[in-house]
Amino acid sequence: MILDLEGLSRLPTRTEPYLHLVMPDFIRKEHQPQVLADFPAIPDAGLYSHDEVEVKGAFAQTMDELMGPAFEAAMSKAFDLDLSRYPKVYTIRGHTRAKDGNIHTDSTTKVVTVLVYFNENPWTQPGGRLRVLRSGTDLEDFSEEVAPSGGTLLAFKRSDKSWHGHHPFVGPRRAIQLNWVISDWVVKKDELRHKLSARIKAFKRSGM
Repeated sequence: MILDLEGLSRLPTRTEPYLHLVMPDFIRKEHQPQVLADFPAIPDAGLYSHDEVEVKGAFAQTMDELMGPAFEAAMSKAFDLDLSRYPKVYTIRGHTRAKDGNIHTDSTTKVVTVLVYFNENPWTQPGGRLRVLRSGTDLEDFSEEVAPSGGTLLAFKRSDKSWHGHHPFVGPRRAIQLNWVISDWVVKKDELRHKLSARIKAFKRSGM
């Protein structure tokens, strides 16, 4: 197993300021070099769906484990919620822009959000460190700051107070976002949006 599901099962769910989990080395240390090396080549900023990039090797195995029943059961236990009732979808990010990281709570169509980071260790940049916030107005009022170091997991149950954000960082900041969502309609809408986005990105790269 690439993921440390045993360690995750022993991790207490933090309740302040909302339900969340943070786990460094969720991707086991011995697997991190190969998983990070197999992270898909992302040509620019923005979110990509799995069918827009090449998913291979140790990264593909990591995604199989994240999308599998054992991880779903662990998240269900952590948040006291039967996540098997909900469809799930994941997106991949390779870079962040100056405009990324604004304070938000995630959309109401999401039930649980999982972020797993695929950057080199340690993360030395001051920006790009995700903060678990106590309000939607002050980025400095945080209960926890999570460096996007390779192998780290951050998961939270979406609510009207699940505020989070980070100071700007421009450059490579690799992560996957896995969401359980409220319905299959949300998944289909997301797929259509990413197909349109892929066409626009390809058009821009072509220089036409």
